Amino acid sequence: MTTTNFKPVDEQIAYLKKGVAEIIREEDLKSKLEHSAKTGTPLRVYLGVDPTAPDIHLGHTVVIRKLKHFQDLGHTAIFLIGDFSAMIGDPTGRSETRPPLTREEVQVNAKTYLDQVFKILDPEKTEVRYNSEWLDKLSSYEVVRLCGHYRLARMLEREDFRSRLANNQPISVHELLYPLLTAYDAVALKSDVEIGATEQKFNLLVHRDIQREYGLPGEVALTMPILVGLDGSRKMSKSLGNYVGITETPQEMFGKMMSIPDELMWTYYELVTDRTPSEIDSFKSEVGSGKLHPMDLKMRLAQEIIASFHGQDAARHAADNFQRVFRDRQAPADMLEIHGRRVEGGLQLSRQVGPNVSERISMVPAIGSIKWSKLLAALEYAVSASEAERVIKQNGFEIDSKPVIDPASKLNLDEPRSYEIRFGKKTFLRLVVE
Repeated sequence: MTTTNFKPVDEQIAYLKKGVAEIIREEDLKSKLEHSAKTGTPLRVYLGVDPTAPDIHLGHTVVIRKLKHFQDLGHTAIFLIGDFSAMIGDPTGRSETRPPLTREEVQVNAKTYLDQVFKILDPEKTEVRYNSEWLDKLSSYEVVRLCGHYRLARMLEREDFRSRLANNQPISVHELLYPLLTAYDAVALKSDVEIGATEQKFNLLVHRDIQREYGLPGEVALTMPILVGLDGSRKMSKSLGNYVGITETPQEMFGKMMSIPDELMWTYYELVTDRTPSEIDSFKSEVGSGKLHPMDLKMRLAQEIIASFHGQDAARHAADNFQRVFRDRQAPADMLEIHGRRVEGGLQLSRQVGPNVSERISMVPAIGSIKWSKLLAALEYAVSASEAERVIKQNGFEIDSKPVIDPASKLNLDEPRSYEIRFGKKTFLRLVVE
């Protein structure tokens, strides 16, 4: 058995508690860490994820980063892919039964998930497991025995089930099996600690109880808060449009990060960086005393987050670009290039996506000229031509650094040339009419 030299237990706990919502129970965690230090044996810490979608955003990384913190301290980080349980679907927070995924869909999503997760976790030190390893092999007898370890009344205490019963909404039997089958994950892994979001608390407590039913000590359940999105009020979500995708370009990520409210910055430092509590407190003191401007600290936050996914060079370039565009009021060094080729009846638009490589966007009907508002809508920088006209009237449109405020202004298609365009606060592009 490999032994490890660990930091003092109190120091480990202080680092692990950063940003945590709840530890059930903290005294159990301390006891496990003391035993780990005494024997030189790492704790087995796991995070289970059902790959129900291919991409992850910054909100998903909160629990992954906490797993990394255990890994940083020398403990065994287990990233469990719920390829079996994803086909059932976690009922947490749902008002209706979700349609089950196929095994093929889950496998495709799992591959993409791992590519992204290893931007945070050390792949050489991470134990990757799939719960189909043991759940596929459970016999009917073993499933019935597993169900016999839990009471229906307790299962129906969970908020989403209770709410659906009260509203006469159906609950499928397989949904009741979900927390029991995922509890068997904890049995199979012999885990010491499990990490999950606050909304997963019920499941984690079931896992802890089932472990004891199978003669194990019972893991520590550690829950992390839900990350608030860019709007500063609602949970980060793609459907709400208030998210930062970790596969987005560094420039996109930087611009989004700079849009968060100043007061939310501290939560992000806590939940999506590896900064220690003392470092964060020091930043707060410097901002409070006026020694450090919140904008500068937010730029540092954005740069740190981007560096963890795209590297230091890309993060520095994104910061320089932001400085150039938003502080120095200049066009970005790298602008998206759109080509407009005059064809019979209009303008064929294509986007430059690489050296000598372009992709078609759309064909805009026009003869001789086209209103800029209509063109901007065709490029999907405005939801409609009338929305583009509103932005133009509000001084949100420039051509070659000169404001254009006439919503009826047109692009002359008979004049081949290039235009540097600013639309709104964040859209910069070079249009080449051929």
